[in-house]
Amino acid sequence: MPGYRKLGKPTAHRKAMLRNLVTDLLREGRISTTECRAKETSRAAEKMITLGKRGDLHARRQVLSYVYDESVVKKLFDDIAPRYAERNGGYTRILKLGPRRGDSAETVFLELV
Repeated sequence: MPGYRKLGKPTAHRKAMLRNLVTDLLREGRISTTECRAKETSRAAEKMITLGKRGDLHARRQVLSYVYDESVVKKLFDDIAPRYAERNGGYTRILKLGPRRGDSAETVFLELV
């Protein structure tokens, strides 16, 4: 069993979708999505915040290779990562909202703690 969910998408589509979700989460602080997508996005976002806590040039370039928007990377290194300086993981929270109207998929809020 692989360490990730396939989410019913081809590899390139899945990676692009997760990159977009992580970028939006770091920009907005809170996003609404399905539960499976939120769990995968949470894994990736926590890795980005951990890189932001390192704060060196190599970490910044690693984040820039994953996150689309340079202003979001600047916000991550200047604002978000210092908030979690004493915290060892657990930077995101999932709050359940209930089933979606169209297809009854479980929707959640994914937010930064």
